[in-house]
Amino acid sequence: MVAIEEGAGNGYPPPAELLQTLLRFDTTNPPGNERAIVEYLDDLLTGAGFRTTVLARAEHRPNLVTRLPGRGEAPPLLFYGHLDVVSTENQQWTYPPFEGRIADGCVWGRGALDMKGEVALMLSALLRARAAGLRPAGDVILALMADEEVSGAYGALYLVEEHAGLFDGVRYAISEAGGFTLHLGGRRLYPIMVAEKQSCSLRATVRGRAGHGSVPLRGQAMARLARLLVRLDRRRLPVHVTPAARQMIEAMALALPAAQGLLLRQLLNPRLTDRVLDLLGPLGEPLNPLLHNTVSPTMLRGSAQLNVIPAEVSVNLDGRLLPGFGPDDLLAELGRLLGDEVTMEVTHYEPGPPDPDMGLFDTLADILREADPGGHPTPLLMSGVTDARHMARLGIQTYGFTPLKLPPGLDFWHLVHAADERVPLDALDFGVEALYRLLERYGLPA
Repeated sequence: MVAIEEGAGNGYPPPAELLQTLLRFDTTNPPGNERAIVEYLDDLLTGAGFRTTVLARAEHRPNLVTRLPGRGEAPPLLFYGHLDVVSTENQQWTYPPFEGRIADGCVWGRGALDMKGEVALMLSALLRARAAGLRPAGDVILALMADEEVSGAYGALYLVEEHAGLFDGVRYAISEAGGFTLHLGGRRLYPIMVAEKQSCSLRATVRGRAGHGSVPLRGQAMARLARLLVRLDRRRLPVHVTPAARQMIEAMALALPAAQGLLLRQLLNPRLTDRVLDLLGPLGEPLNPLLHNTVSPTMLRGSAQLNVIPAEVSVNLDGRLLPGFGPDDLLAELGRLLGDEVTMEVTHYEPGPPDPDMGLFDTLADILREADPGGHPTPLLMSGVTDARHMARLGIQTYGFTPLKLPPGLDFWHLVHAADERVPLDALDFGVEALYRLLERYGLPA
C-alpha cells in the first residue's frame, strides 16, 4: 500500500500530528471532561467545511456529530468513536502518557490505540474525502462521543435515547476493536469485530458466625468465600459454541498452517474445548471467554473493623455473557458450580447486540486483502463490550474496523489500557487509506 500524506497543502493535519494533538487532551474517565477536545474538533471540522452539531447531557461531557454528504444512492454509513480514555494511575510509562511523543517510529500516549488513534483515522479519511470532493454512495455520519470507558450515559447511550433521529436509516457502523494485525502461526490475521459479549455484574455473598478477631472461628464466612474463589479460579463454566465464535474460529483455522488449524478446529467440539484451551497455553487465554460465559472476582467486602470476624462477606463479579444468553443462564451455571451456600444477585445487566448482520463484512475483508495481500481477514467475537451495544438498540450493526498493520511483537490487546500504549506511524497511514477506500466503495455493487 502506498502511504498517503494527509494534510499536505490541504489545511488539515496529517494523522500522526492530529493524533498527537488529541493525546494532549487529558480525557481520563472518570471524570472524562471531553469539552476541550470537542471544541478543538469542532473548530477543525467547521474549518474544513463540515456542519457540526454538539450535544451534551452535561456541559462538560459533550458529543460532536457531523456528516459528509453522499449521493443518496445508499443508506447513511456511521463512523463513531469515543474521546475518553482510561486512567494511567500506578502505571510506569517510558514517556509521559499525555505528551503525544513520537519516538521509535510510534506515537506514544494514553488513547493511541483506544481510541484516539482510531478517531484520528476516521477524521483523516473524512477530511481527505472532503478536500478531494468525494461524495460516497450514501451520507457518512461521524459521531465523536464521551463516556465509553464507563457507561456511555453521557455519550452513545444519551444520543441513542435522546437524539436517535441523527441516525435515521443507518444500518451499518464502523467503530473500534478490529482490523488490526494479529500475528499467529507465522500468518497475519486481521480480525474484524462483528459481535461482542454482554455485561452482567453480580454479587456473591456467603454467611457464617460473627465473632471477636482474637478468637478465630474456622469454617465461617471467610473460609466459605475462599472456597468460592478457588472454585472460580480452577473451574470453567460450561462450553457454548455460538455462531459468532464458530465463524471466527473456522476462519482463523483456515488461515493457519494445517496442523495448527486442525488443533484450533477442535475448540468447536464441546467435549474437547477445555482440553484444547489448556494445550494452547497463552493463546488459549483470549479464546477461553469466547467459548464460555465468565465471571472475574474484582471487589471484596467483609468486616468494617479489624477486630470483628464478619458474619457476611461478599465478592463482586464482573460477569460477561455470550450472545444469546441472559442473566438467568449465568445464575444457573454459577449455582451448579458454587452450590447453595452462596447467595447470588445480579447488580447490573446490559443486553448486547443480536446475531451479527454480515452484509458489509465482505467489503471490509476485501479492502484488507488488497491493503495486505498476505493478510487474512477473519470475523471477531470480542470478549469485552463497546458502544456497539447502545447502537444495536437502533438496529445498527457495528463492525470493529479501524485497520492498523502492526509489526510482530506489538500486540494490540496487550497495550490497550496498559502502560506505553503506542501506535506505529506507518500503521496510521495504513488505516487512513483503508477507511478512505471504504468511503469510495460503500454502497457499490459487489
